[in-house]
Amino acid sequence: MEWQTSADTVPSSFITDAQVRSLLGKPAASGAWRESDPVGNRQFAGIGAFEFESGESLPHVRIAYETWGELSPARDNAILVLHALTGDSHVMGAPGPGHSTSGWWNGMVGPGKAIDTDTWFVVAPNMLGGCQGSTGPASLAPDGYEWGPRFPFTTIRDQVAAQAAFSDVIGIERWAAVIGGSMGGMQSLEWAVSYPERVERVAVIAAPPDSTADQIALNSVQIEAIRTDPLFRSGHYYEAKAGDGPHRGLALARRMALLNYRSPSELNDRFQRSWQSEISPLGEGGRFAVESYLDFHGNKFSRRFDANSYVTLVEAMNSHDIGRDRGGVDAALARATARALVLGIDSDRLFPVEGQVVIAAHLPGNIDGTAPVVIESSFGHDGFLIEDVIVSREVRRLLSN
Repeated sequence: MEWQTSADTVPSSFITDAQVRSLLGKPAASGAWRESDPVGNRQFAGIGAFEFESGESLPHVRIAYETWGELSPARDNAILVLHALTGDSHVMGAPGPGHSTSGWWNGMVGPGKAIDTDTWFVVAPNMLGGCQGSTGPASLAPDGYEWGPRFPFTTIRDQVAAQAAFSDVIGIERWAAVIGGSMGGMQSLEWAVSYPERVERVAVIAAPPDSTADQIALNSVQIEAIRTDPLFRSGHYYEAKAGDGPHRGLALARRMALLNYRSPSELNDRFQRSWQSEISPLGEGGRFAVESYLDFHGNKFSRRFDANSYVTLVEAMNSHDIGRDRGGVDAALARATARALVLGIDSDRLFPVEGQVVIAAHLPGNIDGTAPVVIESSFGHDGFLIEDVIVSREVRRLLSN
């Protein structure tokens, strides 16, 4: 059996020789999509100059996105789907030129599925600060060099403001629904509060009302793993030759994150104390299967992502606080007018259900009154990407409401 996580197809308990061979060869210094790479299914929309909350600005910002379905003549059937930290615009479809992985929500989006592309016009942008076509640290600045560490500090509100400007450019005045999970759920919540007049429905899936000290602490060690890699070079690594980029730091950050995406019971049940090979890990140089699993996905991730972008996006997650400068969480949520689905996962140790309880209690349009929907899953946070049947049922309920 195979499971899907944050934009990766995860092998079962053991890593095969073929999968290991797929990582042979030196990776580029950055796994970001570049202008010389195949475009794939991407489209691009320029939103012009952009000012960040920090007061810094960029002279031009571009959003990469993909669409499915057809926009109705009344332009009232558009759904905005927002990805998690390491996702991108490739929500559905096979891997191919320009797309190194399959769609991260193939089980949810498509003809006849919960987000039915025969009914809805689905739009999925790569977020501001990302590395898969939208303007981010790996994008070229006017001086011809990548923005790198010069890229402005980015908040969730900045990303949603960029998405609102993008919506204007593509001609969507009001979204029939804004749907996001994890970091995308932070953004969907921000949409509901910042632009209530532009959102008819909103789904906040496995996301908190704000990033807690515990979550910021977990993020801080991932950032430090990248910054302490000597090949990170303070963010100036783009001209490094293949194999000479900050891959170890980025892979280590990814391994740390994976531990938060899965539940202890899922890892214990799946791997137990099994060995990866016949060589004992007890002093004889062998490895436990779970160690091999984490290494494989850390190394795979470093070939499709950018270290500076990862730092930028994790810091954006740290900025998340729906109540900041709005009189607190309760007062901020009271601004929302959209019909809302709030969904949590009982085994989520990254964004525990307590956060969804707070959101659900204070969103006026919650279709379940004052309570969130809590699904049972052994997969932890990644359950929103894996439990297609359960999540589909709830999303269908929102869209038919």
